[in-house]
Amino acid sequence: MTRADLDKAPHEVASMFDTVAEKYDLTNDVLTAGIDRLWRRATTYAVAAKPGEIVLDIAAGTGTSSEPFAAAGAHVVPADFSLGMLRVGHRRNASLPFTAADATTLPFADASFDAVTMSFGLRNVVDIEVALREFARVTKPGGRLVVCEFSQPVWGPLRTAYTDVVLRALPTIARRTASNPESYVYLAESIRAWPDQRALATRVTAAGWRDVQWRNLSGGIVALHRATR
Repeated sequence: MTRADLDKAPHEVASMFDTVAEKYDLTNDVLTAGIDRLWRRATTYAVAAKPGEIVLDIAAGTGTSSEPFAAAGAHVVPADFSLGMLRVGHRRNASLPFTAADATTLPFADASFDAVTMSFGLRNVVDIEVALREFARVTKPGGRLVVCEFSQPVWGPLRTAYTDVVLRALPTIARRTASNPESYVYLAESIRAWPDQRALATRVTAAGWRDVQWRNLSGGIVALHRATR
């Protein structure tokens, strides 16, 4: 895979996710042996949505990540730029207000949300800095940002095993469960190219957020970045 493959145009990335929408949640469960549920639970806890709050769940896919916020009594807006994902999500849970949205040009007014969260989607954004500034624009003063994303394992042996074994195995495993296994080649390469925890924190700060901090999950395979508007 070349650099050009990673720098896909937004419509190409959206089309790729359209093709995996039907089996997306199942494939994630299989590829992570169910650990993705723990990561999402940690994200839900970090967002700490309260009854009556308004939460933007960007890159929500089929809405699996949005459901806990609704259950907590918050008004959650699941947004994604993949219409295929949104269609599957709406079919499964029509009570959620699924919304088509590009993270770099959000269709929401300034200071609309108490919290903005994004799980495993920031790597797919064409311009990370623009997206982070958009998240800040639509967040109320004092509101919060929580980004759950693949990161860099902090322990050398784990980092080597993860990069050389797990990521290389992703496409092979995906061929058994995914409707578009080649999309998981893109997944593996985008993870390898992603900045580490501190570098991402620096970008979040530069986009206008304060009190930026992160928490490693699964030894740094995934990291939760939190910030305040």
